[in-house]
Amino acid sequence: MTLVNFKPAVPVTWLLALAGTLWAAAGLLLGRLAVTWLRPLPLGRALVLGALGLALAVGSHRWLFRGLARRNIARIGRYADKGCLFAFQAWRSYLVIALMVALGVALRHSALPREGLAVLYIAMGGALALGSLAYYRHLWRRRQGQDPLNNEPPGS
Repeated sequence: MTLVNFKPAVPVTWLLALAGTLWAAAGLLLGRLAVTWLRPLPLGRALVLGALGLALAVGSHRWLFRGLARRNIARIGRYADKGCLFAFQAWRSYLVIALMVALGVALRHSALPREGLAVLYIAMGGALALGSLAYYRHLWRRRQGQDPLNNEPPGS
């Protein structure tokens, strides 16, 4: 028996849905943490910090996460019908994810002020949530028979 026999193969649409769901879930989790840190602040200060985080989220999405999502979608699109369940991200991305989680934990346990962390968490969470939309948009187009990667209806 080889390792190939243990590879959980799933349809490409599942990979797109899984990637979008996990990006959105991570983004919402980070945003939720940030909101709990901003809630005790005066409303005006919380709104300014939230707006700063959102502005950074849009910039991060535009200059980093959008391209990453597009590369992942293109890589997933190269699978004929099925791909490994864990192929929704490139293998080297798992190392980056592990480092980001470790950094997030270290920051949460640091002496840094929570309002500053809230801005960073909103920026990262917002960028991830916005990035998830690319997966959902591609999944929708694919289900409508308008796969932009190969211009053929799925299953043809």
